[in-house]
Amino acid sequence: MYVGDRFAKHPDRVAFVMAASGEQVTYAELERRSNRLAHLLRHEGLQRLDHFAIYMENNARYLECNGAGERSGLYYTCINSFLTAGELAYIVGNSESQLLVTSVAKLPVAREALAQCPRVKRCLVVDGGAAVKATGDARFVDFAEATARFPDTPIADEWLGTPMLYSSGTTGRPKGILRPLPENPPSQPLPLFHFLNGLWQCEEGMRYLSPAPLYHSAPQANVSLAIRNGGTVVIMEHFDGEQYLQLVQEHRITHTQLVPTMFSRMLKLPEGVRRKVDLSSLKIAVHAAAPCPVPVKDQMIAWWGPIIHEYYGATEGLGFTACNTAEWLAHRGTVGKVMLGDLHVLGEDMLPVPKGQSGELWFKTATPFVYFNDPERTRASRSADGTMTTVGDVGYVDDDGFLHLTDRSTFMIISGGVNIYPQECENLLITHPQVLDAAVFGVPNEDLGEEVKAVVQPMAGVKADADFERHLIAFCREHLAPMKCPRSIDFTDALPRLPTGKLYKKPLRDRYWQAHGRSRIV
Repeated sequence: MYVGDRFAKHPDRVAFVMAASGEQVTYAELERRSNRLAHLLRHEGLQRLDHFAIYMENNARYLECNGAGERSGLYYTCINSFLTAGELAYIVGNSESQLLVTSVAKLPVAREALAQCPRVKRCLVVDGGAAVKATGDARFVDFAEATARFPDTPIADEWLGTPMLYSSGTTGRPKGILRPLPENPPSQPLPLFHFLNGLWQCEEGMRYLSPAPLYHSAPQANVSLAIRNGGTVVIMEHFDGEQYLQLVQEHRITHTQLVPTMFSRMLKLPEGVRRKVDLSSLKIAVHAAAPCPVPVKDQMIAWWGPIIHEYYGATEGLGFTACNTAEWLAHRGTVGKVMLGDLHVLGEDMLPVPKGQSGELWFKTATPFVYFNDPERTRASRSADGTMTTVGDVGYVDDDGFLHLTDRSTFMIISGGVNIYPQECENLLITHPQVLDAAVFGVPNEDLGEEVKAVVQPMAGVKADADFERHLIAFCREHLAPMKCPRSIDFTDALPRLPTGKLYKKPLRDRYWQAHGRSRIV
């Protein structure tokens, strides 16, 4: 996030606060920190349009890493801090990152991953200290020590940089979303950010509470916009419902963005806890990432009032829909009207379906992008004539033009606001010597919206019992991040496959959504 003239106007204003530690960083200090890191990036040979990556939990150094990339003309890839070493190594390598920023807490995973990443010249470790020296690897250096020897003034060749975040797909391999970067100064953000600034009603001096991981696209964008608006950002190290409410009161928060799971967890707090906090400073609470269950949103509106806004959009930025509280109440369950892009609801024949009928959602793309170094998957996301793009969501538009989501043709799972793609777990399970076939999909979870479920066809003679279920879950956790792994596994004699060999997963998954009761043998 670029500080720029905000540093000149408000040097002593607090730019951000870490919720747990209370550490505060002013605009002047954030400017100095971002400049030092920008100089280091140039010193390491990174020039405009080069790449580096960030792999760490929410901490007080995260924003300056983003800021340094944004003022150096670089693509910076913020990586899910729960990924395994193998998953991290793939993204670092695929993104062509030349430098990695991590933390001492994530150092063991980062060290294992970088053994597979010869392109990376340097790894900066926040609070690295003695742990860095213990690696015996000259590529690893302490973050503060490495940046301290560089000037705290701007680099001579400032250009606008931007995140290159990763979104997975049905193949299971993540793909980087690359936006073209004009030769703009960092004070001139991409047009998408001007749109989001208005959509999220950002304003001068706003006080923004960020309860989500900073590697996610939406909180990252909102935090950046808050800084560009001269606001103060309160960053939670991790979400806790009661702490969230206390922070709203303590910091007189005006703006925030959440996911429906956070709503659900706060609603489950004791009545006394919920009612004792003063939330009157809140002007707008935005939510997205998954459709909010109607009863949950009803209760939130009753509690917080008509300040809850919803939007729908993919990380790719194909298009956006949005609705305010009044519009949602008039069209319950909607994710809003189109605000950016040109939406088309198409059937399998790629022809428009009537209003009220579900089809796959395609947009005439509002913001150009490609999947980095992956022309095949870029083409696969486009219509035959190249004019439209999809991420595989399914829904319908009502008579008043409001979009309602009904399905995800890619079988993407949204659990607690996190996108999970089942193909990766399916591919892993099938490699197990005692598994003949496997299907992975989302099933209802009252708290998270969905949870990961696997249905497995064991090899002949394998006892399909609770011990085998625990063994397979442990096997998944050895190789994948926890949120990608099944919470439970059912067993079946055969999985439905088409004559072509394609897994026909929809009827299998639908059984769990139509009737929540289930047996061990499907």
